[in-house]
Amino acid sequence: MADEYFVLVCDDVPHDVVLTDPGVRVMDVVQVVRRLTGLSLWRSKTLATRVPAVVLTCVPEEDAAAAVSALHDAGAQAETRERPEPYFPTR
Repeated sequence: MADEYFVLVCDDVPHDVVLTDPGVRVMDVVQVVRRLTGLSLWRSKTLATRVPAVVLTCVPEEDAAAAVSALHDAGAQAETRERPEPYFPTR
């Protein structure tokens, strides 16, 4: 029994939100990153200026799309990426 693996199945594949370009309105993007992540202003600015940066990880597709839309509205370029399936080795 100790050698059994269990695979959790869920309907929604987790997504990451990746900031690819902060654009020209960097402080607006920093405010959006701060609102999305809950980080301090300094850490949000550091995250927004070092691109490509993963802003959110393992979020549902709807939340990722909303975050990307908020970043686009602030003038940034962002995208969602599906997280790859975990690899479970078998014998």
